[in-house]
Amino acid sequence: MQLHELINTFGQDLKQRHGQKIHKLSIHGAFTCPNRDGTLGRGGCTFCNVSSFADESAQQLSVVQQLLARRDEVTRAKRYLAYFQAYTSTYAEVEYLQRMYEEALSVSDMVGLCVGTRPDCVPDAVLDLLAGYQARGYEVWLELGLQSANDKTLQRINRGHGYAAYVDAVARAHLRGIKVCAHLIVGLPGEVPMDSLDTLHRIVATGVEGIKLHPLHVVEGSTLGKAWQAGRLDVLSLEQYVEAAVAMIQQTPPEVVYHRISASARRPTLLAPAWCENRWIAMAEIATELARTGPQGSALGRPLLTRLCSSVTTLISLKKQRVIR
Repeated sequence: MQLHELINTFGQDLKQRHGQKIHKLSIHGAFTCPNRDGTLGRGGCTFCNVSSFADESAQQLSVVQQLLARRDEVTRAKRYLAYFQAYTSTYAEVEYLQRMYEEALSVSDMVGLCVGTRPDCVPDAVLDLLAGYQARGYEVWLELGLQSANDKTLQRINRGHGYAAYVDAVARAHLRGIKVCAHLIVGLPGEVPMDSLDTLHRIVATGVEGIKLHPLHVVEGSTLGKAWQAGRLDVLSLEQYVEAAVAMIQQTPPEVVYHRISASARRPTLLAPAWCENRWIAMAEIATELARTGPQGSALGRPLLTRLCSSVTTLISLKKQRVIR
């Protein structure tokens, strides 16, 4: 079975609503982050090294130049979404943001915007700006980097905000009809993989239209990278991640769109786990397990005891394993 037959994927959702394949083009907007520039702190979140997912050299090009270059690399789509991905893409004056977003939408065949940011960096003026694009017929997604709904975890990874900031941002976005995609990380320090189920249940209860899911990457230049190099950090095995991801997907309502179910980082930036160098490995394993045990939403209403037993099994497995190098 194909992945979109098992999961409500973003690609299939876009194709159904727009009548053709839509490709997402990543942009580096040369933004920074309040957790790096001294406003909240310096050094950023403990897992963060933006070069693991974004081309830092791209910020030397204009938004239009970046989009045109990426568009030329795409052969399977003729319409596109501009994805402001790196750092906090709402962390600037509204006038500056408007210029950036308008520049992106000026490129032909652009159907909308995906804006990656933090829950504590979306003031009403920014949401009003995004709602304005949606009112003009553009596709708009607000992508909020939550990672975990556990405040102790958020503090441990130096996130700089709590879950309440996420709840507030979602409520204000929904008042304006803006769709929200929550970014979640499985395997954060102090959590066992199945702890992510609690995060999933909380964001679903709060209300969410999309989810991005991926395992913790330990990358060069991050605080966690130093801990891993010193032998103080365990990381997920492929089997642990697949088990957690499958459980989360099966307990996700079918109408919620999965923008991503795994992710990869590039060498030499990636330190561990080694299997994260290729996101298709985890995706294939997740698809196989979903085909065997049930698709998205199939475990809704599963008895709590079953979930708890699965969590205990995962915890025991995690305790037995050491760092994957």
